[in-house]
Amino acid sequence: MERHFDHQLEDLTRQLLNMSGRAEQIIRKAVEALQQRDPALADEVFADDHVIDRLEIEIEERCIHLLALQQPLATDLRFITSALKISNDLERVGDHAVNIAGCAKALMKSAPVKPLADLPKLVDSSIGMLRDSLDAFVRRDAEAARKLVLRDDEVDELNRHLFGELLARMVGDPLQVERSMTLVLVGRNLERIGDLATNVAEEVVFIAEARVIKHHAEDSQPVSEDEFGRS
Repeated sequence: MERHFDHQLEDLTRQLLNMSGRAEQIIRKAVEALQQRDPALADEVFADDHVIDRLEIEIEERCIHLLALQQPLATDLRFITSALKISNDLERVGDHAVNIAGCAKALMKSAPVKPLADLPKLVDSSIGMLRDSLDAFVRRDAEAARKLVLRDDEVDELNRHLFGELLARMVGDPLQVERSMTLVLVGRNLERIGDLATNVAEEVVFIAEARVIKHHAEDSQPVSEDEFGRS
């Protein structure tokens, strides 16, 4: 029975990794649609998001099944409850990709936009955080997860730089206001993806150490055994 349960947890991990891979791909596709002004690619993002939505439902059902029938304790219980949260965060990543694709389609109706220096950096940083957070999840690497949480400040700073660049464009040329505001929304969605990657990293620490670090609670005591137990 215990061996079967271990296999079920491995299957759950694979489902989350599949979902995270699709989430990363959908972000890249949305950004490519924006850069290439490709409406067909933007439409693919909308279709891909439905797949991610279905994966979230499947993972949720699997987690509920494991909680109800296996009654896991300690680390396994933390893992399953965190998997529920992580799948929700990944679903929201897909939603942000859809928002970016929507911005891409809106910008296709106007003249091409001059390239932005900070946008590629923001894209790479946001996607890098998401990828590394799931890598820390697989390895249950609390130390790597803590370092990743600090990287969210870098993403926030890049988004501020992007906003400053767009603001300068709007001040210099009122005709660019609408297009620039659309790109502000793109930056905001990429910044939120960094926030969601941070959520995943916080769950990694919870799984590994039974410690809650969200909301600046790094110095808090581990969760009591009555709630989730110790590993």
